[in-house]
Amino acid sequence: MNKKIILVSILTLTIFLMIGAVSATSMFDFFKNNPTDLTNTDEKFIIGFNDEFPPFGYNDGGNYTGFDIELAKEASKRNNWTFIPLPIIDWNTKELELNCDEIDCIWSEFTINGRENDFTWSKPYFNNTPVVIVKSNSSINSFNDLKDKSVEIELGTSVLKKIKENESINDNFNKITEVASYNEALVDLNSGLCDAVIVDYGIANYIVVEKQPNYKILNETLPNEQYGVGFKKGNTELRDQVQKTLDEMFKDGTVDKIAQNYSKYKLPERVIHP
Repeated sequence: MNKKIILVSILTLTIFLMIGAVSATSMFDFFKNNPTDLTNTDEKFIIGFNDEFPPFGYNDGGNYTGFDIELAKEASKRNNWTFIPLPIIDWNTKELELNCDEIDCIWSEFTINGRENDFTWSKPYFNNTPVVIVKSNSSINSFNDLKDKSVEIELGTSVLKKIKENESINDNFNKITEVASYNEALVDLNSGLCDAVIVDYGIANYIVVEKQPNYKILNETLPNEQYGVGFKKGNTELRDQVQKTLDEMFKDGTVDKIAQNYSKYKLPERVIHP
C-alpha cells in the first residue's frame, strides 16, 4: 500500500514538473517573440500616449487606434520601424518616461503652447480649442453662467494655466477642480458633483457624437492652442526624421485621408498643413 502511494506521488510530481517545464518554455517563447517587447532600440518606435483621449488615442476592442495612433503608425511603417504604442498610465510621468528613454516621443493630443522649452517639438499639426461641456438640460449657456459653478478639468492639461493667466476668463471659473481623467469628470457631471467639464475640441465632439443627447458644448471657447509631437529635449535627429516623414505624408494626402476617418468628430477642419 505504501509502495503504491509512493509510486502515485512520484508520478504526480513528475506530471507537475513536466507541465511546469512546458509552461515555462511557452512563457519564454511568448516573451522572446512578443513584438511589444518594450526594450527601446533604434529599430523600434515607441510612442507614449494617453489611451483615454478619443478620437486621437484610445482602446477600441483591445486595439489602440485614433488619429494620432494612425499617424504615428504610418510614420513608423515608412521608416521600417517596429511600431509600439505605449499607454502612459500616469499622465504626470510622461516627461520622466521620455527623459528616461522608455518612450521615443509623446504623440497624444499634446499641446505645444506653454511647453515650448520643455521638449523638442515637431511642427504643429492640429489646431485645438478647449471647450466647456455641460449636460443637455443644463441652464448653463455661457461662461457668465459658470460663476460660482463647479468645473472639472483633467489633471496635467495645459489649459488650466491659460485660464488663470487670463483675468477676464478666470473670473468666470471661480472653482476649477483637477481630476484624474475626463472620464472621471463626466461621471461627476452625470452625478451632479460638478456642473461643467473643460475638454479639448476633439474629445468634446467625440463625447457629444457618441453619447448624445446627454451633453452640449458651449459656444464660447477658450484660447486656441496647437498639438505637436514632443521629443526629448535635444533629440533633434529623431524629430527631424519624423518631421520629414510627416511632411511627406501631408504632401501625398495621407494625413488628410486619415483625418477623414474622424470627420464626424470635426477633425479634418482643424488639421494644420505645413
